[in-house]
Amino acid sequence: MSYVYFFGSGYADGNASMKSELGGKGANLAEMTALGLPVPAGFTISTRVCLDFIREGGSFSRELISQIETALKKTEDSMGAKFADAHNPLLVSVRSGARISMPGMMDTVLNLGLNEITVEALAKKTDNPRFAYDSYRRFIQMYSSVVKDLETHYMEDELESFKKLNGYKEDTELTASDLKELVGVFKAIYQKHIMEPFPEDPYEQLWQAIGAVFKSWNCPRAKKYREIHAISHDWGTAVNICSMVYGNMGVTSGTGVCFTRDPSTGENVFYGEFLINAQGEDVVAGIRTPKPLYLLEKEMPEVFIQLENVRNKLEAHYRDVQDIEFTIQEGKLYILQTRNAKRTTQAALKIAIDFAKEGLMTKEEALLRVNAQDLDKLLHPTLDPRAHKQVIAKGLPASPGAVSGRAVFTALEAESWAARGELVILVRDETSPEDIGGMYASQGFLTARGGMTSHAAVVARQMGKCCIAGCSSLNISQTQKSVKVSGIEILEGDWLTLDGTTGEVMLGKVETKNAELSGDFSIFMDWAKEIRHMKVRANADTPRDAQYARSFGAEGIGLCRTEHMFFEENRLPVVRQMILSKNSLERKSALDKLLPFQRDDFVGILSAMEGYEVTIRLLDPPLHEFLPHTDKDMMTLAAQLGLTLDDLKQRVRALHEANPMLGHRGCRLGISHPEIYEMQVRAILEASEICKEQGKKVFPEIMIPLVGIDSELKWLRERLQKIAPNIPFGTMIEVPRAALVADKIARHADFFSFGTNDLTQTTYGFSRDDSAPFLRVYKQENILEEDPFAVIDQEGVGRLIKLACELGRKENPGLKLGICGEHGGEPASVQFCNNLGLNYVSCSPFRIPIAMLAAAQAVVKK
Repeated sequence: MSYVYFFGSGYADGNASMKSELGGKGANLAEMTALGLPVPAGFTISTRVCLDFIREGGSFSRELISQIETALKKTEDSMGAKFADAHNPLLVSVRSGARISMPGMMDTVLNLGLNEITVEALAKKTDNPRFAYDSYRRFIQMYSSVVKDLETHYMEDELESFKKLNGYKEDTELTASDLKELVGVFKAIYQKHIMEPFPEDPYEQLWQAIGAVFKSWNCPRAKKYREIHAISHDWGTAVNICSMVYGNMGVTSGTGVCFTRDPSTGENVFYGEFLINAQGEDVVAGIRTPKPLYLLEKEMPEVFIQLENVRNKLEAHYRDVQDIEFTIQEGKLYILQTRNAKRTTQAALKIAIDFAKEGLMTKEEALLRVNAQDLDKLLHPTLDPRAHKQVIAKGLPASPGAVSGRAVFTALEAESWAARGELVILVRDETSPEDIGGMYASQGFLTARGGMTSHAAVVARQMGKCCIAGCSSLNISQTQKSVKVSGIEILEGDWLTLDGTTGEVMLGKVETKNAELSGDFSIFMDWAKEIRHMKVRANADTPRDAQYARSFGAEGIGLCRTEHMFFEENRLPVVRQMILSKNSLERKSALDKLLPFQRDDFVGILSAMEGYEVTIRLLDPPLHEFLPHTDKDMMTLAAQLGLTLDDLKQRVRALHEANPMLGHRGCRLGISHPEIYEMQVRAILEASEICKEQGKKVFPEIMIPLVGIDSELKWLRERLQKIAPNIPFGTMIEVPRAALVADKIARHADFFSFGTNDLTQTTYGFSRDDSAPFLRVYKQENILEEDPFAVIDQEGVGRLIKLACELGRKENPGLKLGICGEHGGEPASVQFCNNLGLNYVSCSPFRIPIAMLAAAQAVVKK
């Protein structure tokens, strides 16, 4: 079995399609070699070896050792030099290379193969002792850090002290004798801290470096990067052994990084930086200030022409913007790496559109070149990258954007401060529907508990506000109006900044930049609309939300939660009166007062979404959520209702449930208190008639929540249809039993909408509000690849959805299918829905462009 793949002298064992085996860097080195580009010879050790090496505790098989020795001999022949030779030494770099670029996350060792003998041979061969000892001191520094985990400051501090002592400002001022002296000093530092001499045997150096790069796959920063970017921990990294070429051999040598187009703007210009008389790490590490690439044309015109030819050849070959590393050794150009360039989302849009217009790809291919999730970055403010920030905590990035505001600790305070013109951030252990007014008034929310689909997270995404949830390090005291974290106490009115994209909480006010949507965004979204099959609706509960959603391209409302309307200040007392009524007569009296409010809400929402369907979910949450919890609030309510405090408390206790999320809510409430649903349906009907009288075409749909028994839906539909005979009725599929008996339920439904938040919760038995701490551990330990509340679990929850679709449409071929859980705006989940043939997905307004692009990409991929 092949573990090692050679490249050199115009021949390569691998190619660009072998990224899973060779990693991105190794695959591209092989591809560029075959294209005839000036790539230094070398070989790539397969990603499979990395996984075996880690699994087997750090050992190499005899077969692997033999294959590496053979490849090393080919490299020597190709380069005309010999590894560990006392007269003509070959030096190599040892570099990582995952199948997806992870810049700076894993380790690299340069100039490997130097010792007391080979450094003198290199000095003699090049007639440049300064270069030889500069390379040697760099090697000792890198080897010590990468292979032996020696903290870098020991040698860096010594280097800076040496320069200061000699009056030098730049590394380039160090002489050969200075560097030779530093080599001795660095070796002494190594021996002192590692408790052994620096290795003189180049082969020992090589094996140790290969092992160190493999181990770096599991270093904390690499693991964190993979978690953030959803990269599998099971891929491993390849190791690339490449012949060294030198940019630090004098004024005719140099090194640089370039991009075939500007990665910040997408403009079609050759963009990059370079340094004369330097090695590659000098550019990326910021040791010296590099020069802009256009100056290379003046300083080395022939090399610049060659580099431009490489630019054009690689971009045309890969049909994507390339990030290229190069070295110039005494006037000769070498290409060390190419990869698809990281770019801003704005640049990605422009590049994709330009490539399509230039005929390099089709519209369909262009749509695949932008990560759908990245569109979020265009729709929300972001932190100014130049601004100073003091991070004091980190939680779950529940809703993107960057905001600053004064800390407040209750919803009422948020409303009060905002009314005075202050920007506020609502800080809570967790939010509840009762906080809706304060949430609306706040710039963003910060909670100590809850996950990615907690109340705070869902409401934030719907409102387009920033939210960090599950920040467990916060110690919040509502009575003291303070929060303690990282040894700091934040009081009411103190400034905080939230970055909902990273989950970082910062002390003080950090400058932000507003989102900028260019014409490219509109062009790109028009292409997506042309190609996708599924409609994209919005989850919206107010006329304002509906208008927002429509501005983002919503094609209807897939979920209008009526309970949010009940929490407004002028309605809540009436709602509480209805809940605490002793009999149906008292309840109907309260409901009669609520009906005009609901009707007005529906008129506004239906009007805002004129021409499109609006799916209105009847009351879903348990009634206790609307009741007060503090003695002060209870006393106020008792006075309003003419009750004693004890009487009120007794009624509240009677409504208490041990597990309210699985209790008296949804259709169960509608059956036991049908007058509630009857009022809501009457309000929907009257609102529709008002809109029609105004000449508006409106299409309401009535959705009954939490159905798990077909007779529940049958009972409610027969009763409610007498009020609104011409309005479609359907249900949410959000408990496993509903999916299992979907054929029976479909006999009484015009549509199904999958409520994947609750369906995930009830399928797993996970509380979506309390599962965040252990789900983090599950992901870290590979027990779960993804948080099932963020990405649909296709194996379990997805199987129930698929079954419900098949059973429902078999019984009722005209059944309309959609999804309205938070998964409706997540790209992988949208692709799953497209493949099942759903009619639409519904999501928070700010996720509509994401869902639209993901739906188009799903069509292209399928």
